[in-house]
Amino acid sequence: MSRPPLFRALRRASCVLVLAATPLAALAQAAAAPTTPAAASAPREYRLGAGDVLRIVVFQNNDLTLETRLTEGGVVSYPLLGSIRLGGLTIPAAEQLIADGLRSGNFVKQPQVTIVLLQVRGNQASVLGQVNRPGRYPIEVSDMRLTDLLATAGGTAPGGADVVVLTGTRNGHPYRVEVDLPLLFSPGGRDKDVLILNGDTVWVDRQPIVYIYGEVQRPGALRLEREMTLLQALATGGGLTPRGTQKGMRVHRKGADGAVQELEAAMNDKLREGDVVFVRESLF
Repeated sequence: MSRPPLFRALRRASCVLVLAATPLAALAQAAAAPTTPAAASAPREYRLGAGDVLRIVVFQNNDLTLETRLTEGGVVSYPLLGSIRLGGLTIPAAEQLIADGLRSGNFVKQPQVTIVLLQVRGNQASVLGQVNRPGRYPIEVSDMRLTDLLATAGGTAPGGADVVVLTGTRNGHPYRVEVDLPLLFSPGGRDKDVLILNGDTVWVDRQPIVYIYGEVQRPGALRLEREMTLLQALATGGGLTPRGTQKGMRVHRKGADGAVQELEAAMNDKLREGDVVFVRESLF
């Protein structure tokens, strides 16, 4: 159905009023909106680091548009201003620093600066081993914790261990810590959630396993759960066969010297990583 001329005129007028009320800075930022995945995933709180690729735009000053990469020292060379240290700054702080330089130098009267993060190369940490999405990930916030980084990597895989290893550098010295993930969610465990810094690496090993063979329903390798007993291992293996017996069970265990010892185990004895359990056949 066609609209009356008066309605069409009012609609055009309202569109003009909306555009006129929109700040020019907001329009400039919308025009320079990032399209790359790296830029879209980096929040405004992200702190720029060495290797990051930026696009710097000054509204209505096309000659000041620049795509550049931060040097190892976190510095960029910008027209009219020379070398500027942006490393360690958030995107709003870097925009303000450039705007202040252009204003104080009388190069641009009221500069409206927009920075788009095209590629994240600095401030990254690695997650390796038994996680769902191993790789390098940007440290997007200044207080990223170990659990945040593991969540970004999709969490630990089904075969991942409960204890993970974090390595990196702290105060110029090598740093290594083992973190028991279940303890992080116990009362007071938040204090053990380690702060992630640039260059850190998280390693998630395979969950420890034990082996069971002989007269059991499902012989083979089993995931060694925390505080698992021999009885629990037998239950995980489906229990004994009709010919199996609980008497005279043997556990083969490697000692500190590498020699394998054969031990007679009770049902409530706790198993250790690498133990091999043998279930004998009943003689009667």
